[in-house]
Amino acid sequence: MKQLHRVAIGLGGNLGERLKNLSVAAHRLSEEFLEGAVSSSVYESEPWGIVEQPKFLNAVVVGLSEWKPPAMVNYLKNLERELGRTPGVRNGPREIDLDLLIWGNGSWNQDGVEVPHPRMASRDFVLLPLAEIWPEWIHSSSGLDVPSLVRDCLRTQRSPAKVFAKPLLDTASP
Repeated sequence: MKQLHRVAIGLGGNLGERLKNLSVAAHRLSEEFLEGAVSSSVYESEPWGIVEQPKFLNAVVVGLSEWKPPAMVNYLKNLERELGRTPGVRNGPREIDLDLLIWGNGSWNQDGVEVPHPRMASRDFVLLPLAEIWPEWIHSSSGLDVPSLVRDCLRTQRSPAKVFAKPLLDTASP
């Protein structure tokens, strides 16, 4: 019998047809990878790192998977390439970015993969969408739920992410 884990994937991009890119990625995740997937609203956010680039669109998709984190990350990187992502500088502009944020209630730090995502607690463009669809998740390191992480994160944000569009998927919660 397969063991399913509830996982969260962060979607982002700031080049090309941003909303279409996120929509295609969310639907591919739902059809090929995650059972019972749901998505947050789409948020628009200021870029991190290199500030002289277009604003990002971001969303989170949550669903069930039996895969372990290294296999998930491999799948996500392959999907990014299929959807037009090309190599570039860290935190630079990109067509699509897919990050494994959460793997159930557990943590993983091996094979070059760290889950929960090590920088998610400081990123409002991850936490605000996550709060819509999985607010009860508890961060394994801090012990904080998503609303508490959002509150702490927004204390340091100059320009928080704003809702840009409706959810990408219309399905029931996993």
